[in-house]
Amino acid sequence: MNAHHQERSTRRADGAQVISLDAARRERTGGDPPRSPLERRLAAGLAFLRRRLSGEYEVDEFGFDSDFNSAVLLPAARALYEHWFRVEAFGLENIPESGGALIVANHSGTLPLDGIMLTVAVHDRVHRDLRLLGADLIYQVPVLGHLARKAGHTLACRADADRLLRKGELVGVFPEGFKGVGKPFSERYRLQRFGRGGFVETALRAEVPIIPCAIVGAEEIYPKIGDLRPLARLLGLPYFPVTPTFPLLGPAGLVPLPSKWMIRFGEPMPLEDYDPSAADDPMTVFNLTDHVREVVQQMLYDTLLRRGPAFF
Repeated sequence: MNAHHQERSTRRADGAQVISLDAARRERTGGDPPRSPLERRLAAGLAFLRRRLSGEYEVDEFGFDSDFNSAVLLPAARALYEHWFRVEAFGLENIPESGGALIVANHSGTLPLDGIMLTVAVHDRVHRDLRLLGADLIYQVPVLGHLARKAGHTLACRADADRLLRKGELVGVFPEGFKGVGKPFSERYRLQRFGRGGFVETALRAEVPIIPCAIVGAEEIYPKIGDLRPLARLLGLPYFPVTPTFPLLGPAGLVPLPSKWMIRFGEPMPLEDYDPSAADDPMTVFNLTDHVREVVQQMLYDTLLRRGPAFF
């Protein structure tokens, strides 16, 4: 065999090997060549637009749009979760894989980003949608209220909470309300009053467990050092915060500081030993509310020690 013929044979053998490898790769990937992350994002975006245009998506009775939440809202929140706040979540095994449960967490941060980060943690790590209960003010702001509904959240009222829990949903509540999220930096990681125990009454009536939750990191994103109360009253807000960067730096002051976050879920508190009628007993509700508050406070202290410095 001459050299030229041998070279052509070698090229054919090499080509056959490449074709064989390509065929095997197509078989492993279902016939399509592997795509880059950018191509996958573009394909997902086009698929989302196609579903919106064709109406192939569902919205539940509360306004929850799972498709919109997964394609638009969660990716934006996930960027903060993973790259800005570098959130770590612990105790995820304490969240049931199915069925109703009430997650009770501390609230802080001047702006309620802790609720958004909590939602990402539960969705990405437990693969469940967390339905947060929010204050009336959130739903009075047109765009914000609409997006909150799209994300699966609803008013912090007993009727809505009860319906969600009886449907087997995972519900989240912040009993401190605005007193927690708007407290000054000097009172960081000290829980405010847990309302009147409405969340306990709801859990008792729906016969679901309470899961205590501690969120560390939100206190440092907008350190509140003052409150312009006359301006807050004029705007109909519970407070108008002054931080080291806002309003001094204008819109740039709205960028949260990149503190290190940790979210810890405690062991469920089962309520099977209580009759649902215990929800009508003020002393039982008070004792359970106080107990949940003590547990969350201790979890906060423990998680704070575990985290260490706020920005490292």
